[in-house]
Amino acid sequence: MSTWDVEIRPRLAPRFAYGAAAIILAAHVTVGALLKIASTGVIFQTADQVAIGLLGVVIAAIVLLFARPRLRVGPSGLAVRNLVNDKLIPWSDVVDVSFPRGARWARVDLPDDEYVPILAIQAVDKGRAVDAMNSVRELLERYKNVTSR
Repeated sequence: MSTWDVEIRPRLAPRFAYGAAAIILAAHVTVGALLKIASTGVIFQTADQVAIGLLGVVIAAIVLLFARPRLRVGPSGLAVRNLVNDKLIPWSDVVDVSFPRGARWARVDLPDDEYVPILAIQAVDKGRAVDAMNSVRELLERYKNVTSR
């Protein structure tokens, strides 16, 4: 098992995701529970109430994917976890780690003008994102020099 020198996660996105998921779930469960309170001309069954609650669970789970991003940096390379996938990028494939002007998050630059977004370092985190980029660039410099020898 590889050890990691640094692990970076966003600060604001997970908080927003947890709050939004809670509100979405609460709203769906409440609407589902109140469906049969008054007659609106439409006949709702218990299955409809359960379906609305389950729809809230599904939507909340999708929103919670925004709490997943993480970046780990270590001797084996960069381990980038975004919304759905996990990817270990070895140092030999890393050209640079950049944060383009106007971008919402950082990225790992790969050969042939390809890149992998790093949702763990987001512009909305401001100073924390700057510190994270400094840490990643420092480790990039250290490990790129080791692997190029």
